[in-house]
Formats: sequence, structure tokens, C-alpha cells
Amino acid sequence: MNKKTRKLAIAIGASLTLGSIASAATEIEFWTNQTQSDRMKIIETLASTFEAMNEDITVTVVPVDENEMATQMAAASAAGKLPNLIEAGSELLLAFGEEGVIDEKANKNIMKEVGEDRFFSGAVDMLRAPNGDDFYGIPLHGWLQGIWYRKDWFEEYGLEPPTTWEAIETAAKTLTDKGKNQYGILVGTKPEGYTEQVFTQLALSNGASQFNADGKLIFNSPEMLETLKYYQRLAQYNPPGPQTWRARDYYMQGKMGMFFYSTYIMDDLAIAEVAKGSLSGENFEGLTGAEFDADLVKNTGFAPVILNKADASYGVLVGLSAIESKRAETKAVEEFVKYLYDPYAYITYLHMAPGGMNPMLSDIPNHPYYLRDPNGVFEMYGADAIKDIVEGFENIQTFTVVDGKAFPESGQIFAKQIIPQMVYSVIFEGVSPEDAINKAEAEMKEIISQ
Repeated sequence: MNKKTRKLAIAIGASLTLGSIASAATEIEFWTNQTQSDRMKIIETLASTFEAMNEDITVTVVPVDENEMATQMAAASAAGKLPNLIEAGSELLLAFGEEGVIDEKANKNIMKEVGEDRFFSGAVDMLRAPNGDDFYGIPLHGWLQGIWYRKDWFEEYGLEPPTTWEAIETAAKTLTDKGKNQYGILVGTKPEGYTEQVFTQLALSNGASQFNADGKLIFNSPEMLETLKYYQRLAQYNPPGPQTWRARDYYMQGKMGMFFYSTYIMDDLAIAEVAKGSLSGENFEGLTGAEFDADLVKNTGFAPVILNKADASYGVLVGLSAIESKRAETKAVEEFVKYLYDPYAYITYLHMAPGGMNPMLSDIPNHPYYLRDPNGVFEMYGADAIKDIVEGFENIQTFTVVDGKAFPESGQIFAKQIIPQMVYSVIFEGVSPEDAINKAEAEMKEIISQ
């Protein structure tokens, strides 16, 4: 090869190298707990739109079931293949933050760019790191839980709305007729997340907490024991066997008086197509199926606040969190998340589950595009009702936050499902409430000491 040819080859090689460097995109992996195929399509469309506007970034979307997120993250960490961005519940994000895999600084940068003052303050407090300055996540969406109940049945039997322990138990007993396969209430009794959510709201309404303001574990208290015994009594009026949220089918088919559920149920009550999954006879031997009840939405009441010794609302916050990554990947994650909070991208995300995915940005409920969800759910409930639900996130309550301070240890306890296992042992294994709560606290202490 002569000098001229060699120089040309070197120039071409350099050009190709530079070209490949210029065209090499930064790849980020996003784990989402939205595993349904229709939601995945929407998220992938949002990611593709972002890629079209940012040709140097590629986003891979991976669905991970929320009940498997903790184990999947542990496996990925052990293999050195953690994702760059995750969507998960606040309790898990706190747990991951304590494990040291969260990029708190990146989350803080994103919060600053989006505008921290735009987020509901209660939601922000739930994801604030212990130093009070950084964040274990950015609030993305959330739901409020309460008791949904048959207003027409309550009126027929002269029952008080289910807003107090006494009213709830009286209604559950009155509306149960096992001979007709009719049950008064649904509370979670399987050892999983739904059971913990129901138990937590009842515990908060009895003035029971997991930690005090100083961070001391106070789970084994008279108030918590009283809650567990009350829960055991309510479970008598449940459909038979260990139950989770799926037993809402009894309510949808006219066989249940009330049930604990989140605002995710709003579209099921209002839209026949969405309700189909709860109207078949496939999920329970005791249900043969039913037609969609168009009057059910107007005959249903919602009691978001429960009182025994204290008023208690309860909700679950889902956030996004950057995971410790290389600098280029971190910058790409920051750009992608900021894009997801663009009003139209953000509202498109929320509209995957109208009523279930409520906005964490206080200005979004007033956005005209937000109130026009594809299924027309919000129109059926009205703008005022939607606003009232969303503003509940200013004062959202869980075990993880006490006096405005988040305790990540609570997230670690949540990840181990100690509370739902405690409930299951009392209801189905014959363990006394006293023994069950002693064991639960001992397990919590062991987790905290690690």
C-alpha cells in the first residue's frame, strides 16, 4: 500500500470511527410496574416519541410486576445489571434508597427542573431522603383508598355511611347473607400488598403507628392489637377463603355491600367495557357472572376517611427514581423524566388508568386535556369530584411518614410483607392476635438491625 493509499484508508477509518461515535446512542433501561399490554403500548409510544426528539438516546421499556420488583432489583443488583430508571411504590423506593442504589442527586435535579412547588406537598414528603434535601424518588402518580359502598342498600337498611369502625362493622354484619352468597365487606386476607393497604388505613384510624416521631419502632401497641382483632372480626363477613382485590367481582355482580379499594375502581364502575373482567363467572366458583349494571356508579358511595380514634385517609404513591448509573446514562434519564412531565406526555401517561393514576402536579387537574380522558370517566364523575379526590394528596397518610418525616425502614418492612403475613396467620392459621403481633414486631426489629 503506497503512502497516498494509506493516508486515504486512515482518513476513511477515522471518519467511520467518528461517525460511529456520533451515531452511538446512550441506552437507558426503564422498569415500569405497568405490565398490562395496552399500557405497555402507550409507554413505548411515549418512549419512541422521546427518542425521535433525542436521537442520541435510546429507551428500553421493561415491565416488572409490582409484587416482584424487590426480588428483581435484588437479582439485577447481584448481577451488576441494574436498570437506569424505575417506576415503583413509595415504600419500595424508600427501601431501595436505604440499600444505596438510588441516585438521590439526579432525582433532586429533576425535581428542581420540573418545579418542586408544583407537586403536592404530602407526596413530596413521602419520597424525601432522610437528609431532608435529596429525594429517593419523584412523585409520578397515586391513588387514594377508601370504602366503596352500595348507597341504595345502606338507605334500604337504614345504615350509617361506613366512616367509623362501628358503622363499618354494623353494615358488614347486616349486609352479609351467606345463604344467598352475599357478603357485607371485602378486606384483604392473602399475605400480599392489598391486605397491608387495608390494614394500614384501619390502624391509622385507631391512632396506631409503626414508628414514632423519633424513629422508634412502636408496632406492638394496644392500638395495633385492637386493630388486628377488629380486622379479624371484619374478615367474618368476607367471601370465603383468602381474598385479595380480585374479590371486587362480588360487588360488581351485586353480591357485596362494600369493599376497600382505591380510586382505580372508578372506570370499572362507570364503563361497561372496562368492567367486563369482573362480570364473568371465571374467577370464583360462587359467581356465575352478571350483566353490567349501568346504575351501579350512581348507587355507589365513597368513604375515603375512616374514624375510630383519629381521622385517617390512606393512599399509595408511585414514583420514578433514577438508579446509580454512568454519567451519560444519568443525564439521559434526567432528560427522559423531564419529558414525561411535559403536560401532554404526563396526561397521556395518567390516562392509562383514569381515577387510578392521579396527578402529583397540582396544576394538572385543571388542565382541560386531563378532564377529557379517552373513556369519558371524568365526565361521569364531574370536575369537582375529581378535584376533591386529587387534593387528598396534600394530606396522604401511610406508615412511612410521621410528622412530615419519612422513615425508609418502613419501606424495608413493607418489602418483606410482614403485616399481611401477620393478618393471614390470625385468620387462617389459628395464631392468636397477641402472638402474631409479637412475632411481627420481632421480624421488624431484625430487619431494622441489619
